[in-house]
Amino acid sequence: MEFKLCDNPWGKEEINAIQRVIDSNMYTMGENVKEFERLFAEKFGTRYAVMVSSGSTANLLAIAALVYSKRLPRGSEVIVPAVSWSTTYAPLEQYGMKVVFVDIDPNTLNISVEALERCISNKTKMIFLVNLLGNPNDFDEIFKICNSRDIIIIEDNCESLGAEYNGRQLGTFGLLGTYSSFYSHHICTMEGGVVVTEDKKLYEYMLAIRAHGWTRNLPGDSVIYEKKDDPFYESFNFIIPGYNLRPLEMEGAIGIEQLKKMDYMIAQRRENAKYFKSKMEGIQGIRIQKEIGNSSWFGFALVLENQLVGKRDELVKEFAGKGIEVRPIVAGNFTRNKVIEYMDYKIPEPLINADDIHFNGFFIGNHSKNNFAEIDYFYNVLQNVIKKWM
Repeated sequence: MEFKLCDNPWGKEEINAIQRVIDSNMYTMGENVKEFERLFAEKFGTRYAVMVSSGSTANLLAIAALVYSKRLPRGSEVIVPAVSWSTTYAPLEQYGMKVVFVDIDPNTLNISVEALERCISNKTKMIFLVNLLGNPNDFDEIFKICNSRDIIIIEDNCESLGAEYNGRQLGTFGLLGTYSSFYSHHICTMEGGVVVTEDKKLYEYMLAIRAHGWTRNLPGDSVIYEKKDDPFYESFNFIIPGYNLRPLEMEGAIGIEQLKKMDYMIAQRRENAKYFKSKMEGIQGIRIQKEIGNSSWFGFALVLENQLVGKRDELVKEFAGKGIEVRPIVAGNFTRNKVIEYMDYKIPEPLINADDIHFNGFFIGNHSKNNFAEIDYFYNVLQNVIKKWM
């Protein structure tokens, strides 16, 4: 038997959507992307949604928009959790920020609220929260800390599409929120990502930055630029430095179909999680991620403790030999990666919990379909390995 990190969430609907794009002979960003953005904003209860080529470029676009709109000056101190994916941090370095790494909570695996409160200073301009592996942050406590301070909050929600906190969709708590629709994520458009916001000015900056920095995609009532009534002039008119972060029409068309299935797929992930948690109750020496709010369960994180500390690599080899795919918990303690040499950063306190999962943590997959059988298989392999060590 095999236990893959993810399953294929497509059916005939997605294949038919691709064929419709082929038949239209229009492959670059167009009406399908526009309709996906409209449906995404409606689904997540936000005013604006901008589709891009990936969750990584969603983060890049969000930071670029903050910089060019002068909301976040270069050189600002930005607090981040020490555990996340590389492209949470890369845009901060690329736009000249001072990155402040803060430890995580050992149970939720999100930023430690206590450490966050200790590490905020009068130099803190922004907190880039990460909802890790489907799990919400404790937004009530975080906003209590930040309410009396002029601090921007944005969310990297690339691993947590569909998760909720107090009945509200994650990704909509901050000034900006980013999502990923990569193959292994909660919805799949091949490659793809989205940024949401309520702020019209930031929305328009993102429209320009996404496509070369030009004015072509700005609305007629733009608040950042007064468009001329001259399509020829506005077709190649540039107002800010930009990129080509545009998605394909196929990705927009697939996204429309995936949004229709999203509620069912996430409900199934939650059922799988209930089953996984019930199986793990009897295992000693392993803790699993503590749920805050209503997680969308990207995967199942496990951290070895007590008598199993230091046995992660052996366990990973055993799983690989049995066809069970495992991965580190995102990038572990990111500051232990060589890339940190290129960043302007500081670490106000020891990253004790981030180190713990760096050396003793891993995660296995969750699927959009029932995967109780795979969970049973994992559980039996895990039990047999642990018995050999006792």
